[in-house]
Amino acid sequence: MANFRPIDRDTDFLMPPSVDEWLPERHLARFVVEVIAGLDLRAMVGSYRGCGQASYHPATLLGILVYGYATGVFSSRKLERATYDSVAFRFIAANEHPDHDTIAAFRRRFLKQIEKLFVQVLMLAREMGVLKMGTVALDGTKINANASRHSALSYEHAGKIEAQLQAEVAELMARAEAADQADLPDGMSIPEELARREQRLAEIARARAIIEARAKERHAREQAEYDAKMAAREAKIAATGKKPGGKPPAPPVEGPGPTDQVNLTDEESRIMPMPGGGFKQCYNAQAAVAAGSLLVVANDVVQATNDKQQLQPMLGRLGALPEELGDVETLLADTGYFSAANVEACVAAEVDPLIAMGRQPHYPPLAERLAPVPPSPENPTPVEAMAHRLKTPEGKELYALRKQTPEPVFGIIKSALGFRQFLLRGLDNVRGEWNLVTMAYNMKRLFVLAAAS
Repeated sequence: MANFRPIDRDTDFLMPPSVDEWLPERHLARFVVEVIAGLDLRAMVGSYRGCGQASYHPATLLGILVYGYATGVFSSRKLERATYDSVAFRFIAANEHPDHDTIAAFRRRFLKQIEKLFVQVLMLAREMGVLKMGTVALDGTKINANASRHSALSYEHAGKIEAQLQAEVAELMARAEAADQADLPDGMSIPEELARREQRLAEIARARAIIEARAKERHAREQAEYDAKMAAREAKIAATGKKPGGKPPAPPVEGPGPTDQVNLTDEESRIMPMPGGGFKQCYNAQAAVAAGSLLVVANDVVQATNDKQQLQPMLGRLGALPEELGDVETLLADTGYFSAANVEACVAAEVDPLIAMGRQPHYPPLAERLAPVPPSPENPTPVEAMAHRLKTPEGKELYALRKQTPEPVFGIIKSALGFRQFLLRGLDNVRGEWNLVTMAYNMKRLFVLAAAS
């Protein structure tokens, strides 16, 4: 005869239950609580007025958010539900249940303060002995914006819709002035139809203004580049007395193009090409990752598809880190970051650059691999010195760390944690959210490193 355990859902606990007893001793939730307890939250605590209904402590709400992002739960509604359904979330929330509005408001309110906490977590990693700066690899990844690309409106299409709406408004006004309105469809209200179109016209006018402002900024930037190229061309003519070969650069075109567009849901996001083909409404998330520990030491989010202009700002972020974290000695980056100006910027910052100068083949020819190291050039420029170092065995071995440093981090964030789309909108907000994502990743990584040490 079968022997089963009895099923009893009605008997009360003989002793008051404790959520502490329900969670294993070594658990990520406990680690998150311990780390947050050691962070300086005075800026958050001091922002509460201390009157009215008692508030949830920032340590509790921050713990819920960090553990949520570290385990793939991002939505405030899902986080609220998890405080009921998950033992780990119950432990972090001390058996309280903050509602989703409270969690969402806390996330929006303290994005700037969380940015400072990111550095405190890095300081903790240094104290634990698991973070060594030394070699840092830089890369970027496209993350979907909280906006559909189908909400994008081009300048040309906006003009067509605007003309159509204006014609419909004129027709409605004519119907309103007519004495006989018997031919109106059932349920149609001319005032409501007019209000709807006027609102749509206002949205289109705002979208066109944004596109025109962006085109003006772009023209100013391209004009400055054009003037610099023409000045260099004239200087070369004056020095050599000969006309340079090739066509002179074309002057930039003023005004927006017909395909220039803005997204009506998140106007600060951009349509970007995706690996493997296709386009999506995205932001470009940057991360500098320390080799060895795979901890993110600096981050940013930009609107540009190209990474070339992001190296120098990321150098600035690395240089702004506390001295106690150590110095960046070598910066690894793929060919998307290469330019002479970027190499010179690294040298000026006393960082050795190892940036690919072209696409690297997956399987280089045997003759190339066995070729002797060329002699070092005399009085090399920064680019020439870097090109020679990339051909040395030491340089090749060091550059090989690039693919196994930032790319696994992006893979974990996107696949293991499931973070593929920002919840917030606007550049400043998504920068704060990316900071929260990378801090949560760092805590989870620290948990693993602490167990291995």
